[in-house]
Amino acid sequence: MLRYIFPNKNFDMVEKNIDKKKFFYLQKNIKPSKYNKVMLLGDKSIKINKRLTRIYPQENLFSHIIGQIDDDNQGISGIEKFFDYELKKVKEPLKLTVDTNIQFLIREELLKFKTIFRSKGAAAILMNVNNGEIISMVSLPDFNLNKRQSITDVNYINKVTKGLYELGSVFKTFTIASGFNAGLIEPDTKFLDSKKIIYCDKNRPIREYDNDIPADLTVKEILIRSGNIGSVRIAKKIGVKKHKSFLKKIGILNQIEFDIEEVGRPRPVNWKEGCKLETISFGHGIATTILQLAKGYSIITNGGYDIKPTLIKKKISKERDRIRILNEDVSKKINPILRKIVSTKNGTAKLANVQGYDVGGKTGTAEQPIDKKYSRIKINTFASIFPTENPKYVLVVMLESTKNNKEYIYKYRDGSGFELKGSPRNTAGWTSVEAAGKILDKIGPILATKYIEN
Repeated sequence: MLRYIFPNKNFDMVEKNIDKKKFFYLQKNIKPSKYNKVMLLGDKSIKINKRLTRIYPQENLFSHIIGQIDDDNQGISGIEKFFDYELKKVKEPLKLTVDTNIQFLIREELLKFKTIFRSKGAAAILMNVNNGEIISMVSLPDFNLNKRQSITDVNYINKVTKGLYELGSVFKTFTIASGFNAGLIEPDTKFLDSKKIIYCDKNRPIREYDNDIPADLTVKEILIRSGNIGSVRIAKKIGVKKHKSFLKKIGILNQIEFDIEEVGRPRPVNWKEGCKLETISFGHGIATTILQLAKGYSIITNGGYDIKPTLIKKKISKERDRIRILNEDVSKKINPILRKIVSTKNGTAKLANVQGYDVGGKTGTAEQPIDKKYSRIKINTFASIFPTENPKYVLVVMLESTKNNKEYIYKYRDGSGFELKGSPRNTAGWTSVEAAGKILDKIGPILATKYIEN
């Protein structure tokens, strides 16, 4: 009869276990319908071993944050693993910083745009720039925690904390902030007669992504128009030593300390390699995590104060406890430029100009290296902060391996009512920025009311 109740079970193994005449589990986590059938057999050799287990009512919603337990209730990933002892021994509950409603809304929008742009994966993080509290962290695809599945597909990793990516032009913000911090440039510093293509390291070419970029640009115009050559010229003015120190200071180069073990270790950078400084200036040849990108943007926009991203609710540090690691004027100079990237016609992130939230940010479109060669797999990223006048939040949205959508309708936010059908380009400005704008539409009212004290 057991063969009819459990038709997919290997009964050759069951018979071997019976021959050993020792206790063994016939089936774990049995469904109520099958439990009733087993009990009706009346076999006294079959005993029911009842035990407590954890049930996750939100299923997929916090899968990469909470993590998994095994059949013995031992934490094997996420918060369940990192705080396994505390969850079992400490009487006080472990309170997380994440907001269920905001997590749900961001996940829903990511799922929608993952389908719209047929992306392989997606990720987003929303964090308080002043204390590092993470309000939402989503990585897709995710999984149902109640199924206790063994997941080996690398596409299911936590793309916010574990995935290492070259993130492209979002790094141009760091290059300019580094120059501000070193006192070597100002927003209106001019770089004249920039070529459309330059060469380094045995005639290796570096080109502008857009041939319409003028030859004469100020520093702020270089960032607004996302100039590659201008970024290279600024980096060379800064030099390897100072720029390396800056990136290390804001937490980009080393593995981050965090509240879960699934954290990526950025690949070592050989700064002596030809063209390394030049390519890093616009975000190529350097790989880090989205979590570290969010931390970096927080520091350069919050007045230069160091933060530690966290998922655990703690007492808010007082102002005097904060440590400033950058010059205060870095944020005063960089924030207005980030705003213009979103609010002006030459910026690359106009679709995220959500009215009333003073959004600023930078786009990044980067082809990913595979076997030391750049592939067609793109990581489209938008790193945003808001409100730029006095930043409270950083929102990073990433879409992995996107494709154009010829049917999608873009609705411009400039009040003109203008609409555009079809994706003109497979870049962050037309994918991740659009997703971020829709996310802000949904979560903005919640942040403006529930988190007004922050």
